[in-house]
Amino acid sequence: MMIFRWLWILAVCLAGLISCTNEASTADTLSASYHDMQRIVSQGDSVQITAANITSRFSYNFYIDVHEVTVGEYAQVLNASFDSDEKDYPVTDVSFYDAVFFANEKSKAMELDTVYSYEGLSRSSDGHIIFLEKFTTDFQANGYRLPTEAEWIYAAQNGWNPLKNAWTSENSDFEKHKVCELPKDKNGLCDMAGNVLEWTNDWLSSAKDISVENFAGASHANSLSEVVVKGGSYRNAAANIQLKNRGDVYTVSPAMHAAYVGFRLVRGIVDFIQQPEEGGGLAWEWNVQVQTSASEIKKKLGALNSVLAFRDDETGNLGYIRFASSNPTVVEIVDTLDVYHPVISPDGSKIAFCTKPEGISGNSSLYVRDLNETGSNLVKLDVESAAIPRWRVLGADTQIVYVTSAANNANDVEWKQASTWSVPFANGTFGTPTKILEGSYNGGVLNDGTLAVSGARLLRAKVNGREEVWLDGEQACNVSLSEVSRQVLFLDFGSSTGEAFSGEAYLPHQKLLVSDARGNLTAMIPAPEHYTFDHTEWVENSPDYAVATLTDNDGAHSKIVLVRTMDSSVMEIASGNELWHPNLWIDAMEANQQIDLDMDSAGVYVFQGDEYVYQLLRVKMELFWNRADSLEVVCLGSSRVEDGIIAQKLDSSYAAVNLGHPGNTLSFTLFIAENYVLNHAHKLKALVIALDIDIWQASENAYFNQFQKYPGTVYDRNHHYWKNGTPSYFPQMVQSSYAEPNIRNTYLNTLGFNALEPQGWGEVSEVNVDSMWASIHPEIIDAQWLLLENFLTLTKARGISVVGIIFPQSPLYKETGSFGRYGPQRSVAVSIIEGLNALQKKYPNFVLMDENKMGDHDYSDAMAYGVDHLATPGAERLTDRLDSVLRTLETFQ
Repeated sequence: MMIFRWLWILAVCLAGLISCTNEASTADTLSASYHDMQRIVSQGDSVQITAANITSRFSYNFYIDVHEVTVGEYAQVLNASFDSDEKDYPVTDVSFYDAVFFANEKSKAMELDTVYSYEGLSRSSDGHIIFLEKFTTDFQANGYRLPTEAEWIYAAQNGWNPLKNAWTSENSDFEKHKVCELPKDKNGLCDMAGNVLEWTNDWLSSAKDISVENFAGASHANSLSEVVVKGGSYRNAAANIQLKNRGDVYTVSPAMHAAYVGFRLVRGIVDFIQQPEEGGGLAWEWNVQVQTSASEIKKKLGALNSVLAFRDDETGNLGYIRFASSNPTVVEIVDTLDVYHPVISPDGSKIAFCTKPEGISGNSSLYVRDLNETGSNLVKLDVESAAIPRWRVLGADTQIVYVTSAANNANDVEWKQASTWSVPFANGTFGTPTKILEGSYNGGVLNDGTLAVSGARLLRAKVNGREEVWLDGEQACNVSLSEVSRQVLFLDFGSSTGEAFSGEAYLPHQKLLVSDARGNLTAMIPAPEHYTFDHTEWVENSPDYAVATLTDNDGAHSKIVLVRTMDSSVMEIASGNELWHPNLWIDAMEANQQIDLDMDSAGVYVFQGDEYVYQLLRVKMELFWNRADSLEVVCLGSSRVEDGIIAQKLDSSYAAVNLGHPGNTLSFTLFIAENYVLNHAHKLKALVIALDIDIWQASENAYFNQFQKYPGTVYDRNHHYWKNGTPSYFPQMVQSSYAEPNIRNTYLNTLGFNALEPQGWGEVSEVNVDSMWASIHPEIIDAQWLLLENFLTLTKARGISVVGIIFPQSPLYKETGSFGRYGPQRSVAVSIIEGLNALQKKYPNFVLMDENKMGDHDYSDAMAYGVDHLATPGAERLTDRLDSVLRTLETFQ
């Protein structure tokens, strides 16, 4: 091994890539062709990731850029134009995916291996890469990549001193500076703290209290696709830039890009890494591979939002794959439960399963749990035996149909002793089960009760109340009944009936059979050569697609495939050693969207892969459109609204929703209010808006500009924001357009509120801009004031109340010259608030709630989340006070 290492070093030296110095040196400097990298000797040492109490041991050394990648370097590698005055400044306004792309291009330019692989990319309208299809990292490749969090901390900790050697909010004039203007640290590195925030290679992991070898973040992205960033920037106070920090003010997703975020690269071959599962311990190496993508699924089924669930019989775990992501990843829920026949709920948020497979006698238990990494909120149906669950929706009720026995149905007497039941399931709990049929109809029951089927030996059916045996009494199994097409899917054992239909003899399970609702064969699909079918199941909400496993010549269930009965096509979607009982869920609304409107535009308020803020706003638009007809209170504004008002805690006698989101400004708020809320919330009584006077300086807002460019917004504008009314199915169009599933499920359930655990106001109050902005540019205040007065005039004429809230910020701002996080000067803020109080006389429909009181508020550390947001306890207090104010308004009398 040592000989190999020296040979490698010699080869690199001969290629002119590094200057050959003592291999044991702690800070070997690379030549210009390596763009000033430093060697970090970490092998055999460890580092503490204090944010999660993770100890990472290193089995390797690595090289890291002396400074952040500069504008000049970035442009040179990508052959792009740039301002020569900027060439020595760190490149910023790059997404994580932009940085990944650059690393690969640099590797190619240096004739090295590429570390990152992907099968396709998507760019935003402004050219940023926002999505990489099937994105993976090969740590064993000899090329450039982003540093892991462990590497970054290890390189930075030697000489870490943001208070004395960093560009921070105290000395930067809120601007980035040329790289290495400040002295290098003890490792010979520049700007590890401050200047610009830096991307790392790691998905954010929530694992804690573990010790690992070569820690490299989570094994896959969490529900928000968060990426770790390190080092702080010129916007942050020095005291707030700490080695343990892993994020930013807002959720950091791989599509995010900002003027204060850049990156540096590393080189280092890692033979073995450990990546904790999201929410838990170390990742298992599942022998399951994803063989398709969201785009391929959408081509077939018309829905990007799709999930495949299955039993991994090798591990006994419930596994699933979400395809609506850049890199669909296999997740397995590890516990001691037996899992058979998993089936995903109609809304995609839950999964039901049983503990006995078809054809096996004995009592079976039925469970439902959340479809997430930990399988949270596990509940069991309290009956003696329940097997082979199937979801259905009757009217407004979501139910699970199950049978009392999974045993085969060959014996007529024994089969009739079993029965078929239905049990409601709502709000995470089971209702009271009701028997619906004698006999175990494990293949499904149509909602109207006209057909029920059973497999596992005989193909039994109940047609309009009459019991029948189909397939001339020959053996069948894996029966599945489609509610959409009213067709029956099943396998046989080379039956004479099937042979007569196909015109040829065939082996057991070699063909997938389809019959109509009377048992007449209508189609037969052959298995691919050298395989047979098993575990067949219709895709819910699809008239002619099914999923099945393929069994190879050794008897292993090695593939899961998507089968189209119309043309007998078979597409592989997953592979492994033993995959059983696949169930493919697709978003019903997305798959069955109406065609009277332009499907590529109507309701499309975000693109797949766009950063978290846009994904969140898309969900808030769905919240609005789904409830517009009933809404009486709408809360609008920044993330302070999102985190600070619990719509569900307001008086239940009126319908409310929280549409607050990060990156909002007063102009953005009033745009949504005037064009959407006032036009369509016909029962509206009050608008609650954030009066974030410190954010009034952000009149130009990238989020607002981007939102106005989305096809859905353009479509709305071209239709005058539907002032004369929308088509009746327009809310369904919004609902069926793409939205990140976990964000959607979370915020729809909370009516838009973001629950935060208390973290306190913090020890230092950050001022992220020059607080003199209002004094230097008083016209900014004048413009915001005009916007507000015009809006109050409009709402007054319509008889709608407006409650303006000044949200609490850290009381420590009293010790600064700033009103809050973004200014303005405290003297200017006092004048603004006096003017807002005066507006209450001019506009009787306006009420001011000053919950900050220039820092003299009563929101304690236990109610705070950082310097300018409320945690849930604080939101509860503010919501109670808002509720009291609403009760006093004339519009509610």
